[in-house]
Amino acid sequence: MRFVVVTGMSGGGKRTALKMLEDAGFYCVDNLPVPLIEKFVELIATPNSEINKVALGLDVRADQPFEEVWKTLENLKKNGYLYEILFMDASEQVLLKRYKESRRMHPLSPEGRVEDGIHKERDILKTVKEHADYVLDTSNVLTRELKEEIDRIFVMNEEYNSLMVTILSFGFKNGMPADADLVFDVRFLPNPYYIDELKHQTGNDPAIQEYVMSFPEAEEFLQKLEDMILFLIPNYVKEGKYQLVIGIGCTGGKHRSVTLANELYKRMKNQGNYGLKIYHRDVKQGA
Repeated sequence: MRFVVVTGMSGGGKRTALKMLEDAGFYCVDNLPVPLIEKFVELIATPNSEINKVALGLDVRADQPFEEVWKTLENLKKNGYLYEILFMDASEQVLLKRYKESRRMHPLSPEGRVEDGIHKERDILKTVKEHADYVLDTSNVLTRELKEEIDRIFVMNEEYNSLMVTILSFGFKNGMPADADLVFDVRFLPNPYYIDELKHQTGNDPAIQEYVMSFPEAEEFLQKLEDMILFLIPNYVKEGKYQLVIGIGCTGGKHRSVTLANELYKRMKNQGNYGLKIYHRDVKQGA
């Protein structure tokens, strides 16, 4: 039997993950009272049980100390019941935004500030996150991308990528991306915007790509950038980082940054044990 415990930060996507696991054939149960967890596992683990894939959702709740949940999980392991922990997470900024949009109160701060509830919850869940088999940070992940990752881990049983790398092109005139961990300015390269036949194309078009990459500085920049990032990634993983956003910016986010982001994506794809995606924030906003 495959037994997955789904937990994490409130607003991190736990219920969405449970729904996706249910669609993948898992028998899903959400928020059993703590005293019933061991009895539930004993029942589904009986030899004649027809259930072979189970997902159990566990939340931090004001009326149920999570320390008791962790003790119960430890007891299950001592008694020979194996399980995997899927921890759903997101940045504080994203969690606050989600709570504001949903107009919900935080379960640990029903009459106070949502920020206080998030801080309390993160502290309570610190131990379980450290012991999690999979940590999925949904801060910059689309629902489609989350489903692909869950299917990859729990349906296709592929190797888990602990770090998700996003290569993000943007235009400085539209503001710096608030979620970028690393930002690189490529405005040192000639701007195709000032060439009439190239002005209305983007870095997704071959003509722009050929123009930008025709300069030796572009190739040298990419080589140095790739070397540095491939050096940093295993060190970020070692320190427990789950999301890395690499921002590449030019003036308008349409030509140079898009071209170099695409080139970096090609070079980094299939290079190591990390997930990789690309996003062009300002490509439709002009140069």
